Amino acid sequence: MDYKALPFDTDEMIAGLRPWIECESPTHDAAAVDRMMDLAAYDFAAAGAEIERIPGRMGFGGSLRAKFPHKDIGKPGILISGHLDTVHPMGTLDVLPFKVEDGCCYGPGIQDMKAGNFVSLEALRQLVKAGVETPLPVTVLLTPDEEVGTPSTRNLIEQEAAKSRYVIVPEPAHHDGSAVTGRYAIARFNIKTTGRPSHAGWSLKEGRSAIAAMARKILEIEAMTTDDCTFSVGVIHAGQWVNCVSSSCEAQVLSMAKRQHDLDEGVKRMLAFSGEENDVIIEVTRGVTRPVWEPDEGTMALYEVTKEIASEIGFDLPHCSAGGGSDGNFTGAMGIPTIDSVGVRGKGLHTLNEHIYVDSLVERAQLIAGLVLRLR
Repeated sequence: MDYKALPFDTDEMIAGLRPWIECESPTHDAAAVDRMMDLAAYDFAAAGAEIERIPGRMGFGGSLRAKFPHKDIGKPGILISGHLDTVHPMGTLDVLPFKVEDGCCYGPGIQDMKAGNFVSLEALRQLVKAGVETPLPVTVLLTPDEEVGTPSTRNLIEQEAAKSRYVIVPEPAHHDGSAVTGRYAIARFNIKTTGRPSHAGWSLKEGRSAIAAMARKILEIEAMTTDDCTFSVGVIHAGQWVNCVSSSCEAQVLSMAKRQHDLDEGVKRMLAFSGEENDVIIEVTRGVTRPVWEPDEGTMALYEVTKEIASEIGFDLPHCSAGGGSDGNFTGAMGIPTIDSVGVRGKGLHTLNEHIYVDSLVERAQLIAGLVLRLR
């Protein structure tokens, strides 16, 4: 079948996407993520998929596995891997409402990555509606915790990927429209400084400020950044009373490296900060890690197929290795041919200006449809 003949309709896709965007689903609100999973489960079931809800753990929401009918169900096929959690807290809709304006569609999580998941659903829905069976069985796995490093579902993704011949990750297109064929390694760290409390006005000199110690460490940590390995502090929690010298401060650090060796060296340098300085105890512990994904022959062959389909649709599709982790880190590092960032084009992800380009909805739905029809 000619995938370009499928009746994708931009207005219908926007209407279908709107409930997904207006169902806010920040990672740390398990109930909210589960509501989003319910919504997606209904839409996938209505599209003809067999639905399985997988309970959450570690305080996160659950996952959704959707398998589309196929004569070879159970044999290695295509995994479409995505996430439905977002970085936006509840209430973001008040300042970033769903709207369509000047060729763009706005809303929390629309670019990263609800629209990409939705166009994948639409591609499969139209194929089922047309009575077309893909050469390989297709499974969609949607998870709840990608934005914090996938601590609760990494093994679920890897187990599903191990049963698959190919993996498609409809994360948003790279800023220049590229697909992603490799990703840098990422490590997270938790830092805690423990000082000595005192009254900030009456006996300031008797205290040892955990906040001041953390501030000094942040400057040291971020000064380690190079072109090959970066360090950034993104979260800090400390203090309850301004008239008390703080006795505890906690922070989170993200490190990204182009090569595994660079990350391993960065990990050593971060862990070496543990110790005691000026009567303040410093503790560094390692959090979740995403491995380096370097493109291999299988991934590049998959990219060439994807590029060919894009050309047939009418657009160029370059590729790159990218910073910023995704669940493609896991599947690519496993050696399973993986194509990432084939979702919609847009701008402003993780900001209050997050939006997608409306004309990329049909474009990327055709790309996904073409891929699942072409791969064997």
